[in-house]
Amino acid sequence: MKHNSGLAPTLAALLLVLPGSTLLADWIGDARPMMGTEVSVYLWSDDAEAGQQALDDVFAEAARIDRLMSTYKDDSEISKINHLAATSPVMVGEELFQLVRRSLDISVLTLGAFDITYDSVGQHYDFRSRQRPDPDTVEAERENIDYRFVRLDNAAGSVAFLKQGVRINLGGIAKGYVVERGVDILRHRGIGNAIVTAGGDSRLLGDRRGRPWMVGIRDPRKDGGEVAISVPLADEAISTSGDYERYFDEDGVRYHHIIKPSTGIPASGVHSATVFGPDAVITDALSTSVFVLGVDEGLRLIGTLPDYESIVIDAEGHVYYSDGLQRPAADNVQ
Repeated sequence: MKHNSGLAPTLAALLLVLPGSTLLADWIGDARPMMGTEVSVYLWSDDAEAGQQALDDVFAEAARIDRLMSTYKDDSEISKINHLAATSPVMVGEELFQLVRRSLDISVLTLGAFDITYDSVGQHYDFRSRQRPDPDTVEAERENIDYRFVRLDNAAGSVAFLKQGVRINLGGIAKGYVVERGVDILRHRGIGNAIVTAGGDSRLLGDRRGRPWMVGIRDPRKDGGEVAISVPLADEAISTSGDYERYFDEDGVRYHHIIKPSTGIPASGVHSATVFGPDAVITDALSTSVFVLGVDEGLRLIGTLPDYESIVIDAEGHVYYSDGLQRPAADNVQ
């Protein structure tokens, strides 16, 4: 798999013109605020009514998953786990159980760079209000970050925490799960060309009717969503984790939502990490992992996974590519 680099319109800008194009009159699309971000779906259908129904089904599925996995909803299944699992095992549905299992497997794979217990510290951030935990709170809560504190019982289908104060949050994997489920729905509805996006995660179904999708990787330090690199892709997943998604700057320091589990503070050294591969659940988790690990360790991890590739922009604006990608002449973001 080889990808070329160059300036191109952002993926969102590209897609937004499709429904109104006279040449592509059968593109159907919509974007809606969901899951603390925006979820968008664009698809090609010869039957407008069937296409609209497929579109609505994907948004309904995203809403269902959000109700199940949002830590901001007190009645969600994951909130029930966080409230009770340190006291006694909590029985959960098969879907959430398996996604927690996959998360823990990725924690093992990444040696803890991906860790859903980061929320023990993460819960104390409020980026809209520019609030962050003080050093004493970080130090105290950091002791609760360790994926090995999460115990799964396969026979009972339950989740338990081995320590008081532990919390889990699937924010680093749930949006990848949403877009993967969305494409599954479209595929079963007979749709052959589509893209489903949630925040920094996209899943492509087929191509753009004979041409690849041109997916833009945002320049992490330029306003307006300007693209630094564009990549032609088809029938693949792409996820980007960046320090420009949820953040605030204070005294020259950027506080963002990607917590390094070993320190309990936002990871540094990287502005964005993008991962391509066949499964959006995995690319979502790996983009977070590469961001946390940094350029050298992150790309070394990707090098062990034959179906996945990565592009990393470091804190100096330099661009790095995993071994399976075609390296362009330019190697930094201006």
